Amino acid sequence: MSTQRLVGHIVYYVLFTLMAAIVFVPILLVVFGSFKTNLELAETSPFSLPQSFLHIDNYVSALKEGNMIRGLGNSVLLVVLSMLGNMLLGTMTAYVLNRFQFRMKKVILMMFMAAMIIPAYTTEIARFQLIHALGVYNTLGAPLLIYIGTDIMQIYIYMQFLEKISVQLDESAMLDGASYVRIFRSIIFPLLLPATATLAILKSVTIMNDIFVQQLYMPSAKLATLATSLTAFVSTRSSDLSQLCAGIIIVLLPSAIFYIVFQRYIFKGLMDGAVKG
Repeated sequence: MSTQRLVGHIVYYVLFTLMAAIVFVPILLVVFGSFKTNLELAETSPFSLPQSFLHIDNYVSALKEGNMIRGLGNSVLLVVLSMLGNMLLGTMTAYVLNRFQFRMKKVILMMFMAAMIIPAYTTEIARFQLIHALGVYNTLGAPLLIYIGTDIMQIYIYMQFLEKISVQLDESAMLDGASYVRIFRSIIFPLLLPATATLAILKSVTIMNDIFVQQLYMPSAKLATLATSLTAFVSTRSSDLSQLCAGIIIVLLPSAIFYIVFQRYIFKGLMDGAVKG
């Protein structure tokens, strides 16, 4: 192996190790903290091991005081409804933009691009006023309306998949008397399932981990999700850091397990959508 190639391998592994450390060290510290008492957490180094990994009182307290079970139910309901709505809206929008020619088509695509480029926080006041005007503030409908909305990444991936689907399938179905709705339902939508699975997984992980939208638009304790349940351990006067660490791990586990199990479908869907056949 040449010196240049050896140096390249060394740099690669050093950078990879640093990136892995940046990601996993904070998680490891939170895991350690979740098994410590508040006194132990205050007196020992964050990098020190807990006295016992069998100390699960923090997890029990987090589940009870943070109402994590109710939060899980609300999170799952929000994820399922959001994915269903987002899936239908995204596939139908991409189908129309890919298969039909009409005025303002390029303008619509540019509007999707602009929505992605403009920081979301700059339009937050207008969105908040709109949610209030619709009368869905402090209900599940508020985040649902936000999450169901499609974005340019979804449109792009769906349109790349549609490029692989021959227009002759549509024409053959039309000759047999099928309407556009029937073509979409019986031909287009089933063929878009690989892309839909990829985007559904990414969307579900994003929703499970989102605290900003859920806390802002659903402040009611009855509507608390897994992410917003963490605020029960933090107040302006005091914080229960040990229980907070346990709560963070509880919130992290569903998304991590879900992502690990379905990661091959994510990469496959993204690669299939990025390469035209």
